[in-house]
Amino acid sequence: MLDPVLDRLGITDITKATIRQICSLSAELEKVAGENFIHLEIGNPGLPAAGIGVEAECAALQGGIANQYPSIQGVPVLKENAARFVKAFLNLEVKSENIIPTVGSMQGSFTLMLLLKHRDEKKDTMLFLNPGFPAQRTQAHVLGLREESFDIYEYRGKKLEEKLESYFATGRITAMIYSNPNNPAWTNLTEEELEIIGRLATKYDVIIMEDLAYMGMDFRTDFSKPYVAPFVPSVANYTDNYILLMSASKIFSYAGQRIALVCMSDAVAGKKSQALKDFFGIDNIINAYIFGVLYAASSGTSHSAQYALSAMLEAAVEGKLDFVAESREYGRRGAIVKKMLTDNGFHIVYSIDGDQPISDGFFFTAGYKDLTSGELQSELIRYGISSISLPSTGSEQNGVRICVSMISDDEAFRTLEERLRAFDRDH
Repeated sequence: MLDPVLDRLGITDITKATIRQICSLSAELEKVAGENFIHLEIGNPGLPAAGIGVEAECAALQGGIANQYPSIQGVPVLKENAARFVKAFLNLEVKSENIIPTVGSMQGSFTLMLLLKHRDEKKDTMLFLNPGFPAQRTQAHVLGLREESFDIYEYRGKKLEEKLESYFATGRITAMIYSNPNNPAWTNLTEEELEIIGRLATKYDVIIMEDLAYMGMDFRTDFSKPYVAPFVPSVANYTDNYILLMSASKIFSYAGQRIALVCMSDAVAGKKSQALKDFFGIDNIINAYIFGVLYAASSGTSHSAQYALSAMLEAAVEGKLDFVAESREYGRRGAIVKKMLTDNGFHIVYSIDGDQPISDGFFFTAGYKDLTSGELQSELIRYGISSISLPSTGSEQNGVRICVSMISDDEAFRTLEERLRAFDRDH
């Protein structure tokens, strides 16, 4: 029944299907099978939303703010608590005026790409460090932004420098984006790699967009103590050419309210250009972003959600909310599922950071013998296991992305193990 359903949904190449298309595919096949699938394709938070945020948002709504447009720059208390949070957990000084709320990091990355496309006529290209979040590639495509990318698999450590410089040296790269920890591989850039990226970004005036969607979730190191080392690693320690994206979706399991932060360095916020002035009528990045892009995109971010995020950030800074401890559950699930896969003939594709095995967490990548990505993805679907392929993330390796967020009870673990055993037996 797989091929007719693929045809009906207009999916001509399963390896290029979006996450939402795969969700629709598995939902249709669940009806055919009369059984639930194991959903490894989508990264919905699998933990309860932080109660502190829910309470603060309810209080804000009851206080009457629903009939008021929020400040497009963000409510002051959120901006102030965000600056404290960045200092407490990354040990970075980011001015509150350079921190802007967005409708999730999806809006953050989309609007930043739109902005940075126009900052310099010669810099017309976005560089993606693959594998990466597929939706961000889609955003660049929708915006008509030129794209370059490479798979980091063969370019870890010192090898990264020559490869990265070959792109930066063209003078056409306006910005580079990556997530750390990585979606989908759950690799973490080493300090050596972050230094290389930062140094070359400064040399070639490339803005680094560092997506910290899974901030603090490299569970090999404890990043849970505010104002106490070790701090969350960041390229911001090696360049002033950075923009950080921080989302409430996974850090606080607050995905439904669509709230995130764009945090610009002083150096980036103050960059001026004639190209910006010609296009937006505003010559510096921070104001062009707020009044030229965000205003047109949404006229601000949900008023009540801003108060929710502010309360969660404040509680984390004051040690009342250990968001890292809360998210460690993903590490537990990741370890269990990883062992199930390797016990049944699978291997981890992106497996090493420097000289260490990758952390257990929200995502990881898996391959099976010599099956191509499309073959593996299609075969797993026939066993009631839904995933996305590595090519859809920009990877050149064969395999699929595994997300453990939706496997939340013993029955789901048992079902997955039974289906993996059957898959291995048959293959």
